[in-house]
Amino acid sequence: QVQLVESGGGLVQPGGSLRLSCVASGFTFSSYSMMWYRQAPGKEREFVAVISNSGGITNYDLSVKGRFIISRDNAKNTVYLQMNSLKPEDTAMYFCKARVRDMDYWGKGTLVTVSS
Repeated sequence: QVQLVESGGGLVQPGGSLRLSCVASGFTFSSYSMMWYRQAPGKEREFVAVISNSGGITNYDLSVKGRFIISRDNAKNTVYLQMNSLKPEDTAMYFCKARVRDMDYWGKGTLVTVSS
């Protein structure tokens, strides 16, 4: 079955960096786009970034464009989110998502807290 496991979250000061990872299994990873979403306390889940199956095409929400970088390693079935110049408003649970055969699959998330 499809499984997505995120890691790499933690507490970081404003202006700092973190790299999130999401390891996928149960499907042909290299055939599907992968996405990162986030959900802040009391808010709806929102799109952060997407990467095509080959990694050649990426897209970002305007709130993170220029600060976050999505990438993937198809040999390791892993998608990454490099987060730079972090702000307190980036504090959220971060989830990776795969849409496989018209069904959405989510990981359990990893918590990112940006605070001094």
